[in-house]
Amino acid sequence: MSKTSFLNRLKIVVPGDDPPQIQTSPHLERLTPYGDVVLYTDRPITSTEKVNRAKEADILINSRGMVNWTAPILRQLSKLQMITTCSIGTDMIDLQVAKELGVVVCNQPGRTAPVVAEHAFGLMFALAKRTAFHTAETKAGRWNRIDNIFLRNKVLGIVGTGNTGSEMIKLGRAVGMNVIAWTLHPSQEKADRLGIQYVSFEKLLQTADVISLHIKLTDESRHLIGKQELELMKQGALLINCARGEVVQTSALVEALDAGHLGGAGIDVYDQEPPPPDYPLLACKQVILTPHCADMTPEGVDLLNEGAVDNIISYLEGCPKNVVA
Repeated sequence: MSKTSFLNRLKIVVPGDDPPQIQTSPHLERLTPYGDVVLYTDRPITSTEKVNRAKEADILINSRGMVNWTAPILRQLSKLQMITTCSIGTDMIDLQVAKELGVVVCNQPGRTAPVVAEHAFGLMFALAKRTAFHTAETKAGRWNRIDNIFLRNKVLGIVGTGNTGSEMIKLGRAVGMNVIAWTLHPSQEKADRLGIQYVSFEKLLQTADVISLHIKLTDESRHLIGKQELELMKQGALLINCARGEVVQTSALVEALDAGHLGGAGIDVYDQEPPPPDYPLLACKQVILTPHCADMTPEGVDLLNEGAVDNIISYLEGCPKNVVA
């Protein structure tokens, strides 16, 4: 579809850009020939708010993963043609219903993989060097000693070897870690290309000193790490999660941390976002917590904003890409 063929202006809606993601992006100007952009800088809380903001939309830019599009809401959006996310994940959208309704959903696979992997790597180092614990103790006037962890020659276990997991493998090997991996669909060709060994999930849990999660959230991966899996992990092992909160069973993780079985956890994603004040993980000591911001660098934000606009233009010009539904 050429941009000169539109008799009526399309309505492109950003339904809740909070925290700010795309609202000041120059990439939005590239949509001017195609339609009018309506941008909301606060987050819709109720289903009614979401419907009211999106009911006249032809296209949605879902800039924040906390804005969810469930089946009852999607069924009320009769004009909607397309949703593009500013993310890799699409778990905030009911993809089955979107497909049923003919709504095209596009994401951005691998676009910020190096940025996210660097964040996961930073969480691992911060956790191994006990930075949160040492900072809190020093500020409180206590001069306590707790052993840090030397990462060279330790075993790094990567769960999920897509774009981000592959980047994390490179970083781990760069500092002298021995990297093993598990994925749902291993191949010798990919193992050779990445320079790693695929092992069984059980062996990875039992062998790795650090486990870093990079698997997408599906019914198969939900609570992939639960009580039984945490018990299989080595005493003092570290867990890093930059995948999705529901890949890990939070109550089991808290129990393993409080019992001293795990050496710590670096968490960027949660099964409740933002986590409430009484969220049990907030009370754990040996944790590094960040607010789902692994790709929130100026470079990462720009890449995602550019990608969302690219997806829209490709769709409107008849060559949709990154279609997941």
